[in-house]
Amino acid sequence: MSGCHEDAPAGAKPAGVARPLVAIAGNPNTGKTTLFNCLTGKTAKVGNYPGITVDRHTGKVALPRDGEDLEVLVLDVPGTYSLSARSEEERIAIEAIAGLSGNPRPDAVIVVVDATQLARNLYLALQVIELGLPVVLAISMVDVLTAKGKHIDPVALSRELGVPAIAVTASTCTGTEDLKRAVAVALENPAAGPVKWAPDDEVFARLGAITKALPADWDATGPRERALTLWALLSLDDNDEHTGIPDALRTAVIEARAAAEADGTNLEHAAIEARYAWIDSHEKAFHPTGTERVHQRTDQLDKLLLHPVFGFAIFLVTMTIVFQALFSWANPMISAVEIAVGGFGDLVGGLLPAGLLHDLIVDGLIGGVGAVLVFLPQILLLFLFIGVMEDTGYMSRVAFLMDRVMRSVGLHGRAFVPMLSGFACAVPAIMATRTMERKRDRLLTMMVVPLMTCSARLPVYTLLIAIMVPVGSGGTWTQGLLMAGMYLFSTVLALIVAGVLSRTIIRGPRVPLILEMPPYRMPHWPSVLRMLRERSMVFVRDAGGVILVASMVIWALLEFPREPELQRDFAAERVALVEEGAAPEALSVLDMAEASERLEASYGGRLGHMIEPVIEPLGFDWKMGIGLVGAFAAREVFVSTMGVVYGLGGDEDENSPLLRDRLRAEKRPDGSPAFTPLVCFSLLVFFALACQCSSTLAMVYRETKTLRWPVFLFTYTLVLAWLASFAVFQLGG
Repeated sequence: MSGCHEDAPAGAKPAGVARPLVAIAGNPNTGKTTLFNCLTGKTAKVGNYPGITVDRHTGKVALPRDGEDLEVLVLDVPGTYSLSARSEEERIAIEAIAGLSGNPRPDAVIVVVDATQLARNLYLALQVIELGLPVVLAISMVDVLTAKGKHIDPVALSRELGVPAIAVTASTCTGTEDLKRAVAVALENPAAGPVKWAPDDEVFARLGAITKALPADWDATGPRERALTLWALLSLDDNDEHTGIPDALRTAVIEARAAAEADGTNLEHAAIEARYAWIDSHEKAFHPTGTERVHQRTDQLDKLLLHPVFGFAIFLVTMTIVFQALFSWANPMISAVEIAVGGFGDLVGGLLPAGLLHDLIVDGLIGGVGAVLVFLPQILLLFLFIGVMEDTGYMSRVAFLMDRVMRSVGLHGRAFVPMLSGFACAVPAIMATRTMERKRDRLLTMMVVPLMTCSARLPVYTLLIAIMVPVGSGGTWTQGLLMAGMYLFSTVLALIVAGVLSRTIIRGPRVPLILEMPPYRMPHWPSVLRMLRERSMVFVRDAGGVILVASMVIWALLEFPREPELQRDFAAERVALVEEGAAPEALSVLDMAEASERLEASYGGRLGHMIEPVIEPLGFDWKMGIGLVGAFAAREVFVSTMGVVYGLGGDEDENSPLLRDRLRAEKRPDGSPAFTPLVCFSLLVFFALACQCSSTLAMVYRETKTLRWPVFLFTYTLVLAWLASFAVFQLGG
C-alpha cells in the first residue's frame, strides 16, 4: 500500500466530482457484482484503479429522497474475504474502502453478505464497520434460504450490528428499491455503526507502537485508528507484496508480533478470534430457524466432482471441450474476421493509387488492425468458459483438483486454466491469469504460458513435419506422434521452467491454496456477457495499440527500402518475356523471383544475413533467418515468408505440396540439402521455445505495466530456444 497522491489526498473527492461515492464490498460468490449491475444498469463503466491495471467498475444510481432524486457514483470493489491484505483483491479493497493510495474515501459502503454463509461473510462486514463509515448491509441469497424452509432476521441483524440490513435477491433485482432508500438515508445521516466487539485490552496494549507508526496521510483518527492498526497487524510481514509502506510501520508490526510471541501470545490469532467469537455468540439471533447447511445438492455433486479419480476424469473432459472450442470452434469466427479485414483492405486499396501510401494503409495499417481483431474470437470464447465456470462455482473445484500437481513446481492451482488456454493462444491465456490472487503467482504463470504450444505454431509444425515425413510415405503415425510429442515437450518444459523460476527469479513463499467451495448455481448471463464485452474492450484498447505498432514495424522491415539494388534487371526480363509472347506462368515465376530478391534486399532480409552467424550453429541459414524475423509479427507468418523467400509467393500455406517440395529440394552452396530432418527438428524445437510473438509480449507489458518482464520473457525464451536447438543440431548430427 502506498501513500496517497498529492493531488488526491486520503478521503478527498477528485476535483469536479460533487456526487457522493458509494462502494459495494463483499465476499466472492455473494452476488455482489450482479447487484452492482442491477443498481447501475447501462451506466457502468470500466477504468483502472490509480497506478495499477486492475479493472475498476463504476456506475451511476439515482437514489430516492424527498424532492429531487440524489445521483450517486457506485464503485464495485473486488470480491474479498477480508481487508487483511495478503492478496491483490484485498489490497485494492482496503485502499478503495479506506480512501488510500489516491482513492477517494467513499461516503457510504454497501456490504453484501450471503444469507446461506452468514457467519463467514460477517467478518468482512465487521472490518468495514470498524473504519467508521456509514454501512448498509445487503443480505443476498435470501431466496435460496427460503426455498430450504429457513429464513434470516434482518431486524435482529440490523439491531446487533447497528447498521441497516436489507434483504435482496440480486439475480432478479428484488429488494433493490429498499436498498436504495436505505443508502439515501445513510448518506443524509452519515452516522457510522457502533463497533460492538473488541480484542482483549492486553492485545491492544501491545499495538501502541504500530498505531504511532501509521502515516499521517492515512488520517488515522477516531475509529480509523484502531481499524488501520489492526489492518497493519494482519497484513504486513517480511514477505508481503505491499509497496510504499513506511519502514517504521513494517518494523513496528514485526517487532510487536515478535515480542508477543516471546510471551506466548499470537496477536494475529487474538484479533481474528475476537471477531469470530462475537459473530458466533450472536449468530443464533440472526438465524431463528437454525444454521444447518442448506446446500445438500452441492455436497452431493462435490462427492463426484472432487473425487480423486472420477472428478479428475470429468475435469479432463471439461477442459477438452474448452480446448476444442479455442482450438477449432473459433476458426470460423477467425476466418470471418480475416475475410472482413481482407475485404476492407481490398476496398480501400481499390480507391488508392499504387505506391507507398497504398501499401502503408492496406498492408501496414489495415493488416495491423487485422492482427489485433483476429484474437477476439478466442478471447471471447475463453472468457465465456471462464465466466460460466466462475458463476457456476466449478472454477474453485478446478483449482482444488490441480493444486497438488501445480504446487510441486511452484505454481498455483488456479494457474492450470491459463496454461491450458495457452494451447490455443497465449494472449487470452495471459489475460486469464487475472483470476489468480497473488501477484507472484500471476507473474510466474505469465512467464511460462508462452511455452505452451499455441495454435499459431501449428502451421509451422505441419510444414516442417511434412518435410521430415512426406505425405504418402507411410509415416502417417510418425507425423501424428511427432505432433503429439511437440505438445508433450512444451508442457513438460513449461512445468520445469516454472519450477526453476519459482526457486530463482520469481521466488516467494508458498502460500497454501485457501478456497471457498461456493454452492453450484446457474450462471447469471447478463453479468457474463457484460464481462465478455469489458474484456474485449480492454484487449482492443490496451494491447491492441502495441500489437498494431509491432505489426507495422515488422511490415516496414520487410518492405523497405522501396527501391533496393537487385542483382537482376527484372524490368528488362519482363519486357523480353512479353515481346517473346511468353505464357502468363512465366511472368508469374519472374514476379515471384523478383519478390524473393526484394525480400532479401529488405531491412528484414539484411537482418537475416546479419544474424546468420548466430543461427548457423543451429543448422539455419539466412533465408530461415528472414523467416524467423517475419515470424515475430506472428509465428504462422514463417510459412508465407518461406514461400516468398523461395520464389513461390506469399499465398502458399503449410498444406501446399509445392512449398513442401521446394523446401525439400533446397540446396546449400555446398550442394547438401538445406532442410534435412535434423534441421527441421532443430527448427521445431526453436519455435516451440522462442517467444516470437509481439502480441504476447504486448499483453505481458499491458498486464505488468513495465518493460522489465516482456524483455525478460523474450530474452530467456530466446536463449533457451537457441541452447536447445544447438544441442539438437550438434548432438543429433
